[in-house]
Amino acid sequence: MPSTSLKWQIAFGLGAAGALGLAYWYLKTNKTQTIQTVESTIDKEKEETPFQKAQRFKSEGNNMFKKGKYDEAINLYNQAIDTIPEEFKTDLSTYYQNRAAAYEQLKKWSAVISDCTKAIELNNRYEKALYRRAKAEEIIKDWENALDDITSVCLLQNFGNQNALLMADRVLKELGKKNASEAIKTRKPVIPSKSFIKTYFSSFSHDPVYKKLLETTDPLGLGDLKGFLKAKLAFATEKYEEVIPACTEELNLSESESSYKLEALSLRASFYFLTGQFKEAEEDLTAIIETEDADPLIVVNSLVKRSSIKMQTDRIQDCLADFDKAAELGPNVSDVYHHRGQVKLLMERTDEARSDFQKAVELNPNFAVAVVQKCYTDYRYAMQTQDVGILMQSMRDFQAATEKFPDNPETFILFAQIKTEKQEFQEAEELYQKALLIDPHNASIYVHRGLLLLQWKGEIENSVELMRQGIRIDEKSEFAYETLGTVEVQRGNLVLAIELFNKAISLARSEMEMVHLFSLRDAAASQLKISSKLGVGPDLLRGVS
Repeated sequence: MPSTSLKWQIAFGLGAAGALGLAYWYLKTNKTQTIQTVESTIDKEKEETPFQKAQRFKSEGNNMFKKGKYDEAINLYNQAIDTIPEEFKTDLSTYYQNRAAAYEQLKKWSAVISDCTKAIELNNRYEKALYRRAKAEEIIKDWENALDDITSVCLLQNFGNQNALLMADRVLKELGKKNASEAIKTRKPVIPSKSFIKTYFSSFSHDPVYKKLLETTDPLGLGDLKGFLKAKLAFATEKYEEVIPACTEELNLSESESSYKLEALSLRASFYFLTGQFKEAEEDLTAIIETEDADPLIVVNSLVKRSSIKMQTDRIQDCLADFDKAAELGPNVSDVYHHRGQVKLLMERTDEARSDFQKAVELNPNFAVAVVQKCYTDYRYAMQTQDVGILMQSMRDFQAATEKFPDNPETFILFAQIKTEKQEFQEAEELYQKALLIDPHNASIYVHRGLLLLQWKGEIENSVELMRQGIRIDEKSEFAYETLGTVEVQRGNLVLAIELFNKAISLARSEMEMVHLFSLRDAAASQLKISSKLGVGPDLLRGVS
C-alpha cells in the first residue's frame, strides 16, 4: 500500500496531468470557436451585398451620432458613402445628409454646406438637407443662398412649417438690410408727390415757417425775387424742385442782405427730409436749434422735425431726447405731444401714446389731425386691453370728429380703417367715398378701397383696378406700388410683383423703408426662382404671405 506521501505524489501527478489536459481541451475548444466565429463573419461579409454593407455602416454611424461620438459617426458615414453602389442615389443622399448633421454638431459649416449640396444634387426636394444647409448659410451670413434654401423648404411644405417661416423672415430682414445699405449710397433724391408734401406740412399746427409760406403779405409779384421769397413762390406754385436751391441762395447772402436765414434753414431742412436727405436735413435743423436768440417756436419745431429724422434712422433714444427738450422749451406746443404720440404708437407704447395725444388735443382741440389720431389710439388701446368702455367712447369720438372736421380726409380714412377692422364694410366704403370727395388726388384712398373690396367681397380684379387707379393718379405713391405688389404675389404674378416692388424702392426715402421693401421684393424673386426650379405650381405660390 503506498505511503501517504506517495499517494499525494500520485494524486498530484494525476491532478497535474488532468489540469494540463483540461487546459489543452479549453484552448482547443476556444480556438475552434474563434475560428468558427471568424469564418462565420467572413461568410457573413461574403453574403452581404455592397448596399447592405453600406446600410450597416450607416446604422452604426447613426448609433455613434446618438452617443455624441460625431467623429466616429463621420468615419462610418464615410465608409457608407464609399461602399454604396452609385445607383442608390436616394440612400447616398441620406448618407451625405447624415454626415452633414454630424459636421453641424462640430460647427464645421463649410463641410455642412458641402455635404448638404451633394445630398440635394441627388435629391433636389430633400427638405431636411435644404433646411440644414439654410441654417449653415444663415450662420455664415450667406443671405442670398440661405433665402433660396429656406424658400424651397417653405414651398415644399406649403408654408406649413412655422420654424421655416420664422427663419425666412430673419433671413429676409438681414438681406434687406444688406441691399438697402448698398442702395442708399447711390439713391437719387426724389421729390415726393404733391399729396405727400401737403400731408407732411399739414401735420404741424405750430410751424412758423409754414405759416409764413401761406401768408400773402410778402411782395411776391414785385420785381425779381431771390432767396427765401423765391422759395416761397416756388412752394406756392408747386415747383418744389426749386425750393432747396432758392433756400441755399438765401443762406449764401450776406447778413445785411438776408432777412430769412432761419426760415431758409427750416424750409430747406423740410425738403431735405421729404426727399430723404436726412443728414443734410439734420444739419440744417441743428443749426437752428443752436442759434442764440432764435424764436423758441421755430426751435421747438426744429426739435420735433429732428426727432422724426432720428426715428427714421433708428436712433430711438436720441429721438425721444429731442422730444423731451421740445417739451421743456415749448410745454404748450401741441405738436410736441402729437408727434411724440405717433412715435410712441409705432413703438407699441400705446398707453403713453394716448397720454400724449390727450395732451395735444387739450392744447389744440381744433387740430383735426391730432384729434383723429387720439381717437385711433384710444381704439387700439381698447382692443389691446379689451376695455369695452374705451372702445365705445372711441367710436363716438370718431363720429364726432367726422362731424366737427368735415373737410379733413384723414378723419374719414382712419375711421374707415377701423370700420374695416370691425368688418363693418359698407360703412367703411361710405367713409372712403367721403374722403375721396374731399381729396380726389389722394392715391392712398384708392388703395385702401381696393383692400376693403378684397376683404369684403373677394373681388380681386376690381381691387387691383382701384390700386392701379391710385397709381395713375399719383405715380409717386410708394404705398400703392407696395400694396399692389403684395396682391400680385398672392395671385402668383411674381414678375409683375417684383417690378412693382422695385418702383416702390426707387421712391423710398429712408434706409428703414428700403429694408422692408427689399424684403418683399427678395421674397418674390426667390419664390420665382425656386418655383421654376422645383416645378411648384401657382396654387402653392398663393400661400405666400
